[in-house]
Amino acid sequence: MTDSNITDAQENEATGTYGTATVCDVELRVKPANQWRPSYIRALREGDYDAWAAGVLHADDVQTFIDLDPTFDEINEFTSAAMETTGDTAGKSSGRARSSRSTRKR
Repeated sequence: MTDSNITDAQENEATGTYGTATVCDVELRVKPANQWRPSYIRALREGDYDAWAAGVLHADDVQTFIDLDPTFDEINEFTSAAMETTGDTAGKSSGRARSSRSTRKR
């Protein structure tokens, strides 16, 4: 990710705006990946791309995505680009870091 992409992604995350990614040579607006609900990720994993699109794309872009009818490869490239553009990877929580020290009693 370039410095400008990182800056754009951070700004998108802070303002709640949409990022963009291209599928079938058409640029679509996508919610930041950290705003994707588990149900959207589940739809993506189960191949329900219409439900996924309705959850993560701008409302005005959902029908365009459906009409484009992208291939699996195009969808995979699009989702990867969308996650990179918005500065996060879906389904991964930063969570609490593991302790570097063992807590086992000796």
